[in-house]
Amino acid sequence: MKIDIIKPDEIEAKSFEIISSIIEENYPDAVIAPEHESIVKRVIHTSADFEYLDSLVISPGAVSRAKEALKNGAVIVTDTNMAKAGINKTHLAKLGGEVCCYIADEDVAKEAKERGVTRAIVSMEKAVKLGRPLIFAIGNAPTALIVLDQMIKEGRLKPELIIGVPVGFVNVVESKELIMKSGAEYIVARGRKGGSNVAAAICNALIYSLVERE
Repeated sequence: MKIDIIKPDEIEAKSFEIISSIIEENYPDAVIAPEHESIVKRVIHTSADFEYLDSLVISPGAVSRAKEALKNGAVIVTDTNMAKAGINKTHLAKLGGEVCCYIADEDVAKEAKERGVTRAIVSMEKAVKLGRPLIFAIGNAPTALIVLDQMIKEGRLKPELIIGVPVGFVNVVESKELIMKSGAEYIVARGRKGGSNVAAAICNALIYSLVERE
């Protein structure tokens, strides 16, 4: 077995070359819209899972609206600090944006306990009070998607984009389907797969399309 020694700054480029080659050779019927290609391939790069070619669903206006929001300093709200950590905040700051995650805040934990609900629900409600353009990146908590859908129906929320990619078994599939019917622009990984790393990868794909990486 021969192992190629590749310079650090070349590893990612090589990975994307391999991903493109695998898609071409093994998934000849896969159809990826040009504006979605960087997102789909970055998710595959993060997960090494080519099932996202089929399961990642992007609403028609999602990419253009998200990019416009990011150019105007939108706030990305995550449901885990892991997703927050994975988003390139330096590049996002060049666009005037920031990432917020309230899941570990003391006031969120206290209110969630008092109400008997998840911290994800309370953290989403807290984020809405920011009064700024919001992109939600949900990779863990189906209850976050459920409450976002509820607030949209009540007229309390008009998100720029909802990234719905929680992973798991309880209410995961159902919550994603809710978002796809909510009227909001969305990027959803249908089925049980997803995760905080996938949510962060989607955010980074959008950010990198607007900011030249150094």
